[in-house]
Amino acid sequence: MLKVIDSSMFIRMIQTGAAHLSFRKETINHLNVFPVPDGDTGTNMNLSMESGKKAAEATQNADTTELVNVFVKGVLMGARGNSGVILSQLFKGFSKELTEMDGLTAKDFARALENGVEAAYAAVSNPVEGTILTVAKDAAAQASQTAEINEDITAVMEEVVKAAKVSLDNTPELLPILKEAGVVDSGGKGLLTIYEGFLSALKGETPESFEESYESDVQAKEVHQEAVQSFVDPSSIVFGYCTEFFVELNDEAKQQDAFDEAVFRQILAEEGDSLLVAQTDQMVKVHIHTEQPGKVLTIAQQHGSLMNIDIENMRQQYGAITENSVADKNIVERKTGILTVALGEGIRDMLQSIGATTVIAGGQTMNPSTEDVLQAIEDTHAETTFVLPNNKNILLAAKQAQELSEKEVIVIPSASIPQGAAALFAFDSESSNADNEAHMLEAMQEVKTGLVTFATRDTTVHDLVVEKDHFIGLNDDAIVVTHQEKQQTVIQLIHELVDEDTEIMTILIGEDVLDKEMTELKQYLADQHEDIEIEYHRGDQPLYSYILMVE
Repeated sequence: MLKVIDSSMFIRMIQTGAAHLSFRKETINHLNVFPVPDGDTGTNMNLSMESGKKAAEATQNADTTELVNVFVKGVLMGARGNSGVILSQLFKGFSKELTEMDGLTAKDFARALENGVEAAYAAVSNPVEGTILTVAKDAAAQASQTAEINEDITAVMEEVVKAAKVSLDNTPELLPILKEAGVVDSGGKGLLTIYEGFLSALKGETPESFEESYESDVQAKEVHQEAVQSFVDPSSIVFGYCTEFFVELNDEAKQQDAFDEAVFRQILAEEGDSLLVAQTDQMVKVHIHTEQPGKVLTIAQQHGSLMNIDIENMRQQYGAITENSVADKNIVERKTGILTVALGEGIRDMLQSIGATTVIAGGQTMNPSTEDVLQAIEDTHAETTFVLPNNKNILLAAKQAQELSEKEVIVIPSASIPQGAAALFAFDSESSNADNEAHMLEAMQEVKTGLVTFATRDTTVHDLVVEKDHFIGLNDDAIVVTHQEKQQTVIQLIHELVDEDTEIMTILIGEDVLDKEMTELKQYLADQHEDIEIEYHRGDQPLYSYILMVE
Protein backbone atom coordinates (compact mmCIF):
# COMPACT_ATOMS: atom_id res chain seq x y z
CA MET A 1 0.00 0.00 0.00
CA LEU A 2 1.36 3.40 -1.00
CA LYS A 3 0.24 6.14 1.38
CA VAL A 4 2.52 9.03 0.30
CA ILE A 5 3.75 10.34 -3.05
CA ASP A 6 7.27 11.61 -2.41
CA SER A 7 9.40 13.63 -4.83
CA SER A 8 11.00 10.58 -6.44
CA MET A 9 7.62 8.97 -7.08
CA PHE A 10 6.21 12.23 -8.43
CA ILE A 11 9.09 12.41 -10.92
CA ARG A 12 8.34 8.85 -12.06
CA MET A 13 4.66 9.70 -12.47
CA ILE A 14 5.55 12.72 -14.62
CA GLN A 15 7.98 10.71 -16.75
CA THR A 16 5.60 7.82 -17.29
CA GLY A 17 2.63 10.10 -17.95
CA ALA A 18 4.69 11.98 -20.52
CA ALA A 19 5.78 8.70 -22.15
CA HIS A 20 2.16 7.52 -22.48
CA LEU A 21 1.18 10.84 -24.02
CA SER A 22 4.12 10.91 -26.41
CA PHE A 23 3.21 7.48 -27.76
CA ARG A 24 -0.44 8.41 -28.35
CA LYS A 25 -0.11 12.01 -29.50
CA GLU A 26 -0.83 11.29 -33.19
CA THR A 27 -3.92 9.25 -32.32
CA ILE A 28 -5.14 12.13 -30.17
CA ASN A 29 -4.48 14.55 -33.04
CA HIS A 30 -6.77 12.46 -35.25
CA LEU A 31 -9.57 12.78 -32.70
CA ASN A 32 -9.43 16.57 -32.57
CA VAL A 33 -12.64 18.21 -33.77
CA PHE A 34 -13.38 20.98 -31.26
CA PRO A 35 -13.61 23.91 -31.21
CA VAL A 36 -11.84 24.57 -34.52
CA PRO A 37 -10.00 22.34 -36.98
CA ASP A 38 -6.45 22.87 -35.76
CA GLY A 39 -5.92 19.14 -35.29
CA ASP A 40 -2.93 19.34 -32.96
CA THR A 41 -4.30 18.59 -29.49
CA GLY A 42 -2.01 15.59 -28.98
CA THR A 43 1.05 17.51 -30.13
CA ASN A 44 0.22 20.53 -27.97
CA MET A 45 -0.38 18.47 -24.84
CA ASN A 46 2.78 16.46 -25.48
CA LEU A 47 4.94 19.57 -25.87
CA SER A 48 3.44 21.06 -22.72
CA MET A 49 4.01 17.88 -20.71
CA GLU A 50 7.55 17.46 -22.01
CA SER A 51 8.38 21.03 -20.98
CA GLY A 52 7.20 20.34 -17.44
CA LYS A 53 9.05 17.03 -17.33
CA LYS A 54 12.34 18.62 -18.38
CA ALA A 55 11.96 21.34 -15.75
CA ALA A 56 11.26 18.77 -13.03
CA GLU A 57 14.15 16.51 -14.06
CA ALA A 58 16.52 19.47 -13.90
CA THR A 59 15.53 20.17 -10.28
CA GLN A 60 17.95 18.59 -7.82
CA ASN A 61 17.27 17.62 -4.18
CA ALA A 62 13.87 19.32 -4.09
CA ASP A 63 11.05 18.44 -1.74
CA THR A 64 7.69 17.54 -3.25
CA THR A 65 6.29 21.05 -3.00
CA GLU A 66 9.22 22.66 -4.81
CA LEU A 67 9.21 19.92 -7.43
CA VAL A 68 5.49 20.41 -8.13
CA ASN A 69 5.97 24.18 -8.46
CA VAL A 70 8.85 23.73 -10.91
CA PHE A 71 6.85 21.19 -12.93
CA VAL A 72 3.77 23.44 -13.06
CA LYS A 73 5.81 26.42 -14.26
CA GLY A 74 7.50 24.23 -16.86
CA VAL A 75 4.16 23.03 -18.22
CA LEU A 76 2.85 26.59 -18.45
CA MET A 77 5.97 27.93 -20.16
CA GLY A 78 5.74 25.15 -22.73
CA ALA A 79 1.94 25.26 -23.05
CA ARG A 80 0.60 25.40 -26.59
CA GLY A 81 -3.01 25.68 -27.71
CA ASN A 82 -6.16 25.46 -25.62
CA SER A 83 -5.34 21.95 -24.50
CA GLY A 84 -1.83 22.82 -23.37
CA VAL A 85 -2.89 25.85 -21.33
CA ILE A 86 -5.80 23.96 -19.74
CA LEU A 87 -3.40 21.14 -18.86
CA SER A 88 -1.08 23.63 -17.18
CA GLN A 89 -3.97 24.95 -15.09
CA LEU A 90 -5.08 21.46 -14.07
CA PHE A 91 -1.60 20.81 -12.72
CA LYS A 92 -1.46 24.25 -11.13
CA GLY A 93 -3.95 22.90 -8.61
CA PHE A 94 -1.29 20.58 -7.23
CA SER A 95 0.61 23.56 -5.89
CA LYS A 96 -2.30 25.64 -4.59
CA GLU A 97 -2.27 24.43 -0.99
CA LEU A 98 1.17 22.82 -0.75
CA THR A 99 3.59 24.53 1.60
CA GLU A 100 6.93 22.89 2.43
CA MET A 101 5.45 19.41 2.18
CA ASP A 102 7.64 16.43 1.35
CA GLY A 103 4.85 14.14 0.23
CA LEU A 104 1.22 13.90 -0.89
CA THR A 105 -1.30 11.69 0.87
CA ALA A 106 -4.34 10.30 -0.91
CA LYS A 107 -6.45 13.18 0.38
CA ASP A 108 -3.79 15.73 -0.61
CA PHE A 109 -3.70 14.24 -4.09
CA ALA A 110 -7.49 14.29 -4.43
CA ARG A 111 -7.68 17.88 -3.19
CA ALA A 112 -4.97 18.87 -5.68
CA LEU A 113 -7.05 17.42 -8.53
CA GLU A 114 -10.10 19.36 -7.35
CA ASN A 115 -8.08 22.59 -7.12
CA GLY A 116 -6.79 21.99 -10.63
CA VAL A 117 -10.33 21.71 -11.97
CA GLU A 118 -11.25 25.03 -10.34
CA ALA A 119 -8.19 26.73 -11.86
CA ALA A 120 -8.88 25.30 -15.32
CA TYR A 121 -12.53 26.35 -15.36
CA ALA A 122 -11.52 29.83 -14.18
CA ALA A 123 -8.94 30.17 -16.94
CA VAL A 124 -11.45 29.46 -19.72
CA SER A 125 -13.71 32.36 -20.68
CA ASN A 126 -16.59 30.11 -21.80
CA PRO A 127 -16.20 26.57 -20.40
CA VAL A 128 -17.78 23.88 -22.57
CA GLU A 129 -18.88 20.53 -21.19
CA GLY A 130 -17.94 17.41 -23.09
CA THR A 131 -14.29 18.47 -23.21
CA ILE A 132 -11.15 17.90 -21.16
CA LEU A 133 -12.74 20.05 -18.44
CA THR A 134 -15.56 17.55 -17.92
CA VAL A 135 -13.20 14.59 -17.83
CA ALA A 136 -10.99 16.37 -15.30
CA LYS A 137 -13.98 17.32 -13.16
CA ASP A 138 -15.45 13.80 -13.06
CA ALA A 139 -12.07 12.22 -12.34
CA ALA A 140 -11.36 14.66 -9.49
CA ALA A 141 -14.75 14.05 -7.93
CA GLN A 142 -14.09 10.32 -7.91
CA ALA A 143 -10.64 10.90 -6.39
CA SER A 144 -12.15 12.83 -3.47
CA GLN A 145 -14.82 10.19 -2.91
CA THR A 146 -12.31 7.32 -2.92
CA ALA A 147 -9.71 9.13 -0.77
CA GLU A 148 -12.28 9.51 2.02
CA ILE A 149 -12.38 5.74 2.50
CA ASN A 150 -9.00 4.54 1.18
CA GLU A 151 -5.48 5.75 2.04
CA ASP A 152 -3.88 3.77 -0.79
CA ILE A 153 -2.92 6.26 -3.51
CA THR A 154 -2.66 3.52 -6.13
CA ALA A 155 -6.24 2.52 -5.41
CA VAL A 156 -7.34 6.14 -5.67
CA MET A 157 -5.56 6.49 -9.02
CA GLU A 158 -7.23 3.33 -10.31
CA GLU A 159 -10.62 4.84 -9.58
CA VAL A 160 -9.54 8.13 -11.18
CA VAL A 161 -8.65 6.32 -14.40
CA LYS A 162 -11.95 4.41 -14.38
CA ALA A 163 -13.96 7.60 -13.85
CA ALA A 164 -12.00 9.43 -16.56
CA LYS A 165 -12.73 6.61 -19.03
CA VAL A 166 -16.46 6.71 -18.29
CA SER A 167 -16.49 10.49 -18.58
CA LEU A 168 -14.54 10.42 -21.85
CA ASP A 169 -16.90 7.87 -23.37
CA ASN A 170 -19.78 10.17 -22.46
CA THR A 171 -18.34 13.30 -24.13
CA PRO A 172 -20.17 12.69 -27.46
CA GLU A 173 -23.48 12.85 -25.55
CA LEU A 174 -22.56 16.29 -24.25
CA LEU A 175 -21.06 17.71 -27.44
CA PRO A 176 -23.06 16.94 -30.62
CA ILE A 177 -20.17 17.59 -33.01
CA LEU A 178 -18.23 14.74 -31.39
CA LYS A 179 -21.19 12.39 -31.88
CA GLU A 180 -21.53 13.44 -35.50
CA ALA A 181 -17.85 12.73 -36.14
CA GLY A 182 -17.95 9.46 -34.19
CA VAL A 183 -15.14 10.36 -31.77
CA VAL A 184 -14.54 11.23 -28.15
CA ASP A 185 -13.00 14.53 -27.03
CA SER A 186 -9.31 14.73 -27.92
CA GLY A 187 -8.27 16.78 -24.88
CA GLY A 188 -10.10 14.40 -22.57
CA LYS A 189 -8.34 11.49 -24.26
CA GLY A 190 -5.01 13.22 -23.66
CA LEU A 191 -5.75 13.73 -19.97
CA LEU A 192 -6.85 10.12 -19.56
CA THR A 193 -3.62 9.01 -21.23
CA ILE A 194 -1.56 11.01 -18.72
CA TYR A 195 -3.56 9.58 -15.81
CA GLU A 196 -2.98 6.07 -17.18
CA GLY A 197 0.73 6.87 -17.14
CA PHE A 198 0.49 8.03 -13.53
CA LEU A 199 -1.16 4.74 -12.60
CA SER A 200 1.54 2.76 -14.42
CA ALA A 201 4.21 4.55 -12.40
CA LEU A 202 2.42 3.88 -9.12
CA LYS A 203 2.25 0.18 -10.05
CA GLY A 204 5.99 0.15 -10.79
CA GLU A 205 5.58 -0.26 -14.55
CA THR A 206 8.01 1.26 -17.06
CA PRO A 207 7.14 2.76 -20.46
CA GLU A 208 8.56 -0.34 -22.19
CA SER A 209 6.19 -2.62 -20.28
CA PHE A 210 3.01 -1.09 -21.68
CA GLU A 211 4.05 -0.75 -25.34
CA GLU A 212 1.97 -3.74 -26.45
CA SER A 213 -1.17 -2.17 -24.98
CA TYR A 214 -1.01 0.49 -27.68
CA GLU A 215 -1.58 -1.92 -30.58
CA SER A 216 -5.35 -1.51 -30.38
CA ASP A 217 -4.85 2.24 -30.09
CA VAL A 218 -2.94 2.29 -33.40
CA GLN A 219 -5.79 0.36 -34.98
CA ALA A 220 -8.24 2.92 -33.66
CA LYS A 221 -6.19 5.62 -35.34
CA GLU A 222 -6.51 3.81 -38.66
CA VAL A 223 -10.30 3.83 -38.33
CA HIS A 224 -10.13 7.64 -38.30
CA GLN A 225 -7.45 7.93 -40.96
CA GLU A 226 -9.68 10.54 -42.61
CA ALA A 227 -9.30 13.54 -40.33
CA VAL A 228 -12.43 14.25 -38.32
CA GLN A 229 -11.81 17.94 -38.92
CA SER A 230 -13.69 17.42 -42.20
CA PHE A 231 -16.89 17.43 -40.17
CA VAL A 232 -16.35 21.10 -39.38
CA ASP A 233 -17.96 23.69 -41.65
CA PRO A 234 -15.26 26.26 -42.50
CA SER A 235 -17.86 29.01 -42.38
CA SER A 236 -18.25 28.28 -38.66
CA ILE A 237 -14.73 29.63 -38.00
CA VAL A 238 -15.73 33.13 -36.95
CA PHE A 239 -12.34 34.06 -35.49
CA GLY A 240 -9.66 32.82 -37.84
CA TYR A 241 -6.32 33.54 -36.14
CA CYS A 242 -5.07 31.35 -33.30
CA THR A 243 -2.95 33.78 -31.29
CA GLU A 244 -0.64 32.81 -28.43
CA PHE A 245 1.94 34.77 -26.48
CA PHE A 246 3.41 35.54 -23.07
CA VAL A 247 3.31 38.88 -21.28
CA GLU A 248 6.24 39.60 -18.99
CA LEU A 249 4.59 42.05 -16.60
CA ASN A 250 6.19 45.48 -16.27
CA ASP A 251 6.98 47.18 -12.95
CA GLU A 252 3.69 49.07 -12.91
CA ALA A 253 1.68 45.89 -13.34
CA LYS A 254 3.72 44.13 -10.62
CA GLN A 255 3.36 46.96 -8.12
CA GLN A 256 0.97 45.97 -5.35
CA ASP A 257 -0.56 43.35 -7.62
CA ALA A 258 -1.92 46.06 -9.91
CA PHE A 259 -2.49 43.55 -12.74
CA ASP A 260 -6.03 42.16 -12.48
CA GLU A 261 -6.21 38.85 -14.33
CA ALA A 262 -10.03 38.77 -14.30
CA VAL A 263 -10.35 42.27 -15.80
CA PHE A 264 -7.68 41.50 -18.38
CA ARG A 265 -9.55 38.32 -19.38
CA GLN A 266 -12.83 40.27 -19.65
CA ILE A 267 -11.28 42.87 -21.97
CA LEU A 268 -9.73 40.25 -24.24
CA ALA A 269 -12.97 38.24 -24.32
CA GLU A 270 -14.49 41.00 -26.45
CA GLU A 271 -11.88 40.36 -29.17
CA GLY A 272 -12.53 36.68 -29.89
CA ASP A 273 -13.26 33.25 -28.45
CA SER A 274 -11.43 30.17 -27.11
CA LEU A 275 -9.77 32.57 -24.68
CA LEU A 276 -7.43 31.29 -22.00
CA VAL A 277 -5.48 33.49 -19.59
CA ALA A 278 -3.10 31.88 -17.11
CA GLN A 279 -0.74 33.70 -14.75
CA THR A 280 2.29 32.44 -12.87
CA ASP A 281 4.96 34.51 -11.11
CA GLN A 282 5.54 37.56 -13.30
CA MET A 283 4.33 35.98 -16.55
CA VAL A 284 0.90 35.75 -18.17
CA LYS A 285 0.10 33.18 -20.88
CA VAL A 286 -2.62 34.11 -23.37
CA HIS A 287 -4.37 31.98 -25.98
CA ILE A 288 -7.19 33.43 -28.07
CA HIS A 289 -8.87 32.97 -31.44
CA THR A 290 -9.44 36.40 -32.96
CA GLU A 291 -9.85 38.28 -36.22
CA GLN A 292 -7.50 41.05 -35.09
CA PRO A 293 -4.30 39.62 -33.57
CA GLY A 294 -2.62 43.01 -33.72
CA LYS A 295 -5.29 44.62 -31.55
CA VAL A 296 -5.01 41.83 -28.98
CA LEU A 297 -1.23 42.24 -28.83
CA THR A 298 -1.60 46.01 -28.42
CA ILE A 299 -3.96 45.54 -25.47
CA ALA A 300 -1.62 43.05 -23.82
CA GLN A 301 1.46 45.20 -24.39
CA GLN A 302 0.08 47.81 -22.00
CA HIS A 303 0.97 45.42 -19.18
CA GLY A 304 4.48 44.45 -20.22
CA SER A 305 6.78 42.94 -22.82
CA LEU A 306 5.46 40.39 -25.29
CA MET A 307 7.30 37.08 -25.76
CA ASN A 308 6.95 33.88 -27.79
CA ILE A 309 4.31 35.29 -30.13
CA ASP A 310 2.69 32.66 -32.35
CA ILE A 311 -0.13 33.51 -34.80
CA GLU A 312 -1.64 30.85 -37.06
CA ASN A 313 -4.29 31.20 -39.77
CA MET A 314 -6.78 28.45 -38.91
CA ARG A 315 -8.67 28.78 -42.18
CA GLN A 316 -5.47 27.85 -44.00
CA GLN A 317 -4.98 24.98 -41.56
CA TYR A 318 -8.48 23.78 -42.42
CA GLY A 319 -7.65 23.88 -46.11
CA ALA A 320 -4.49 21.86 -45.62
CA ILE A 321 -6.32 19.29 -43.49
CA THR A 322 -9.24 18.79 -45.84
CA GLU A 323 -6.94 18.64 -48.88
CA ASN A 324 -5.13 15.74 -47.24
CA SER A 325 -8.31 13.96 -46.13
CA VAL A 326 -9.82 13.15 -49.54
CA ALA A 327 -11.52 9.77 -49.77
CA ASP A 328 -9.06 8.21 -52.22
CA LYS A 329 -6.13 9.18 -50.00
CA ASN A 330 -4.43 11.03 -52.85
CA ILE A 331 -2.41 14.00 -51.63
CA VAL A 332 -3.60 17.30 -53.09
CA GLU A 333 -0.58 19.47 -53.76
CA ARG A 334 -0.53 23.12 -52.81
CA LYS A 335 0.60 25.69 -55.37
CA THR A 336 3.72 26.78 -53.49
CA GLY A 337 5.52 25.65 -50.37
CA ILE A 338 8.50 26.90 -48.40
CA LEU A 339 11.08 24.49 -47.00
CA THR A 340 13.55 25.86 -44.50
CA VAL A 341 16.29 24.48 -42.26
CA ALA A 342 16.76 25.29 -38.57
CA LEU A 343 17.87 23.98 -35.19
CA GLY A 344 15.93 24.79 -32.03
CA GLU A 345 12.28 24.17 -31.30
CA GLY A 346 11.53 27.85 -30.77
CA ILE A 347 13.13 28.85 -34.08
CA ARG A 348 11.21 26.12 -35.88
CA ASP A 349 7.94 27.36 -34.42
CA MET A 350 8.77 30.96 -35.32
CA LEU A 351 9.58 30.09 -38.93
CA GLN A 352 6.37 28.12 -39.27
CA SER A 353 4.36 30.98 -37.80
CA ILE A 354 5.64 33.36 -40.49
CA GLY A 355 5.00 31.06 -43.40
CA ALA A 356 7.36 28.08 -43.57
CA THR A 357 5.53 24.98 -44.81
CA THR A 358 8.19 22.50 -43.72
CA VAL A 359 11.13 22.87 -41.32
CA ILE A 360 13.84 20.21 -41.24
CA ALA A 361 16.46 19.95 -38.52
CA GLY A 362 19.88 21.25 -39.47
CA GLY A 363 22.43 23.98 -39.02
CA GLN A 364 26.01 24.40 -37.87
CA THR A 365 27.60 20.97 -37.14
CA MET A 366 24.38 19.27 -38.30
CA ASN A 367 23.99 19.59 -42.06
CA PRO A 368 21.16 17.66 -43.73
CA SER A 369 22.19 15.63 -46.75
CA THR A 370 21.03 16.14 -50.32
CA GLU A 371 18.75 13.15 -49.81
CA ASP A 372 17.28 14.71 -46.66
CA VAL A 373 16.51 17.95 -48.51
CA LEU A 374 15.12 16.08 -51.53
CA GLN A 375 12.80 14.01 -49.33
CA ALA A 376 11.65 17.16 -47.49
CA ILE A 377 10.83 18.78 -50.84
CA GLU A 378 8.63 15.78 -51.66
CA ASP A 379 6.99 15.93 -48.21
CA THR A 380 6.11 19.60 -48.78
CA HIS A 381 3.62 18.48 -51.47
CA ALA A 382 3.88 21.65 -53.52
CA GLU A 383 4.04 22.34 -57.24
CA THR A 384 6.84 24.80 -56.52
CA THR A 385 9.03 24.69 -53.40
CA PHE A 386 11.20 27.58 -52.21
CA VAL A 387 14.17 26.27 -50.20
CA LEU A 388 15.86 28.40 -47.52
CA PRO A 389 19.07 26.64 -46.32
CA ASN A 390 19.83 29.28 -43.65
CA ASN A 391 23.47 28.13 -43.61
CA LYS A 392 26.24 28.33 -46.19
CA ASN A 393 27.23 24.73 -45.48
CA ILE A 394 23.77 23.54 -46.51
CA LEU A 395 23.51 25.59 -49.70
CA LEU A 396 25.28 23.01 -51.88
CA ALA A 397 23.02 20.17 -50.71
CA ALA A 398 19.98 22.36 -51.43
CA LYS A 399 21.18 23.09 -54.96
CA GLN A 400 21.92 19.44 -55.60
CA ALA A 401 18.42 18.55 -54.44
CA GLN A 402 17.10 21.24 -56.78
CA GLU A 403 18.81 19.54 -59.74
CA LEU A 404 17.58 16.07 -58.75
CA SER A 405 13.97 16.95 -58.00
CA GLU A 406 11.35 16.45 -60.69
CA LYS A 407 9.41 19.40 -59.28
CA GLU A 408 10.11 23.10 -59.61
CA VAL A 409 12.51 24.10 -56.83
CA ILE A 410 13.80 27.62 -56.19
CA VAL A 411 16.74 27.92 -53.80
CA ILE A 412 16.98 31.21 -51.92
CA PRO A 413 20.61 31.24 -50.67
CA SER A 414 19.92 32.36 -47.10
CA ALA A 415 23.06 32.00 -44.99
CA SER A 416 21.48 32.52 -41.56
CA ILE A 417 18.21 32.30 -39.67
CA PRO A 418 17.70 36.10 -39.83
CA GLN A 419 18.15 36.04 -43.61
CA GLY A 420 15.70 33.16 -43.86
CA ALA A 421 13.16 34.95 -41.67
CA ALA A 422 13.49 38.13 -43.74
CA ALA A 423 12.90 36.14 -46.92
CA LEU A 424 9.83 34.50 -45.41
CA PHE A 425 8.36 37.88 -44.50
CA ALA A 426 8.85 39.00 -48.12
CA PHE A 427 6.97 36.03 -49.60
CA ASP A 428 3.53 36.83 -51.04
CA SER A 429 1.29 33.91 -52.00
CA GLU A 430 -0.47 36.12 -54.55
CA SER A 431 2.74 37.00 -56.41
CA SER A 432 4.45 35.03 -59.18
CA ASN A 433 7.38 32.75 -58.43
CA ALA A 434 9.76 35.11 -60.21
CA ASP A 435 8.55 38.13 -58.21
CA ASN A 436 8.75 36.21 -54.95
CA GLU A 437 12.29 35.09 -55.71
CA ALA A 438 13.34 38.67 -56.41
CA HIS A 439 11.63 40.04 -53.31
CA MET A 440 13.05 37.35 -51.04
CA LEU A 441 16.59 37.88 -52.36
CA GLU A 442 16.24 41.61 -51.83
CA ALA A 443 14.87 41.20 -48.29
CA MET A 444 17.85 39.03 -47.32
CA GLN A 445 20.24 41.85 -48.14
CA GLU A 446 18.43 44.30 -45.87
CA VAL A 447 19.02 42.40 -42.64
CA LYS A 448 22.18 42.09 -40.51
CA THR A 449 22.98 38.86 -38.71
CA GLY A 450 24.70 38.75 -35.33
CA LEU A 451 25.79 35.53 -33.63
CA VAL A 452 27.14 34.87 -30.14
CA THR A 453 28.92 31.57 -29.61
CA PHE A 454 32.15 30.30 -28.00
CA ALA A 455 35.66 29.87 -29.38
CA THR A 456 36.88 26.31 -29.84
CA ARG A 457 40.57 27.31 -29.94
CA ASP A 458 42.94 30.23 -29.45
CA THR A 459 43.30 32.45 -32.50
CA THR A 460 43.94 36.01 -33.64
CA VAL A 461 41.63 37.67 -36.17
CA HIS A 462 42.55 41.15 -37.47
CA ASP A 463 44.45 41.97 -34.27
CA LEU A 464 41.55 40.62 -32.15
CA VAL A 465 42.97 38.02 -29.73
CA VAL A 466 40.49 35.22 -29.10
CA GLU A 467 41.00 32.71 -26.30
CA LYS A 468 39.61 29.19 -26.28
CA ASP A 469 36.22 28.88 -24.51
CA HIS A 470 35.75 32.67 -24.45
CA PHE A 471 32.62 33.99 -26.15
CA ILE A 472 32.80 35.57 -29.58
CA GLY A 473 30.41 37.83 -31.46
CA LEU A 474 30.11 37.57 -35.23
CA ASN A 475 28.78 40.14 -37.68
CA ASP A 476 27.71 37.68 -40.38
CA ASP A 477 30.96 35.67 -40.84
CA ALA A 478 33.37 38.13 -39.24
CA ILE A 479 34.44 37.90 -35.59
CA VAL A 480 34.16 41.45 -34.29
CA VAL A 481 34.09 41.09 -30.48
CA THR A 482 35.21 38.64 -27.82
CA HIS A 483 34.81 38.48 -24.05
CA GLN A 484 34.99 35.85 -21.33
CA GLU A 485 31.39 36.68 -20.33
CA LYS A 486 28.41 35.87 -22.50
CA GLN A 487 26.36 38.95 -21.60
CA GLN A 488 29.19 41.38 -22.28
CA THR A 489 29.76 39.72 -25.63
CA VAL A 490 26.18 40.17 -26.81
CA ILE A 491 26.08 43.78 -25.58
CA GLN A 492 29.30 44.65 -27.43
CA LEU A 493 28.02 42.87 -30.56
CA ILE A 494 24.79 44.85 -30.49
CA HIS A 495 26.79 48.09 -30.37
CA GLU A 496 28.68 46.89 -33.47
CA LEU A 497 25.50 46.07 -35.39
CA VAL A 498 23.18 48.91 -34.44
CA ASP A 499 23.48 52.24 -36.21
CA GLU A 500 21.33 55.33 -36.71
CA ASP A 501 19.27 53.57 -39.40
CA THR A 502 18.34 50.61 -37.18
CA GLU A 503 14.61 50.40 -36.50
CA ILE A 504 13.94 46.81 -35.45
CA MET A 505 15.99 44.14 -33.71
CA THR A 506 14.89 40.55 -33.06
CA ILE A 507 16.83 38.50 -30.52
CA LEU A 508 16.60 34.70 -30.57
CA ILE A 509 17.54 33.23 -27.19
CA GLY A 510 19.66 30.07 -27.15
CA GLU A 511 19.17 27.00 -25.00
CA ASP A 512 22.07 27.93 -22.69
CA VAL A 513 20.69 31.36 -21.75
CA LEU A 514 19.06 31.53 -18.32
CA ASP A 515 15.82 33.45 -17.73
CA LYS A 516 17.77 35.74 -15.39
CA GLU A 517 20.28 36.55 -18.13
CA MET A 518 17.50 37.28 -20.60
CA THR A 519 15.79 39.61 -18.12
CA GLU A 520 19.05 41.48 -17.45
CA LEU A 521 19.64 41.95 -21.18
CA LYS A 522 16.12 43.29 -21.67
CA GLN A 523 16.57 45.82 -18.89
CA TYR A 524 19.89 46.99 -20.29
CA LEU A 525 18.61 47.37 -23.85
CA ALA A 526 15.44 49.12 -22.69
CA ASP A 527 17.64 51.82 -21.17
CA GLN A 528 20.25 52.03 -23.93
CA HIS A 529 18.15 51.59 -27.08
CA GLU A 530 14.68 52.85 -26.26
CA ASP A 531 14.29 54.19 -29.83
CA ILE A 532 14.58 50.69 -31.34
CA GLU A 533 11.73 48.18 -31.43
CA ILE A 534 13.15 45.00 -29.89
CA GLU A 535 11.46 41.60 -30.00
CA TYR A 536 12.59 38.56 -28.01
CA HIS A 537 11.92 34.91 -28.86
CA ARG A 538 13.05 31.80 -27.05
CA GLY A 539 14.71 29.98 -29.97
CA ASP A 540 16.31 27.22 -27.86
CA GLN A 541 19.00 26.85 -30.52
CA PRO A 542 22.22 25.00 -29.61
CA LEU A 543 25.74 26.45 -30.11
CA TYR A 544 24.58 30.06 -30.44
CA SER A 545 23.63 31.79 -27.19
CA TYR A 546 22.08 34.64 -29.15
CA ILE A 547 21.08 35.16 -32.76
CA LEU A 548 20.45 38.80 -33.65
CA MET A 549 18.34 40.01 -36.56
CA VAL A 550 18.92 43.73 -37.11
CA GLU A 551 16.85 45.71 -39.61
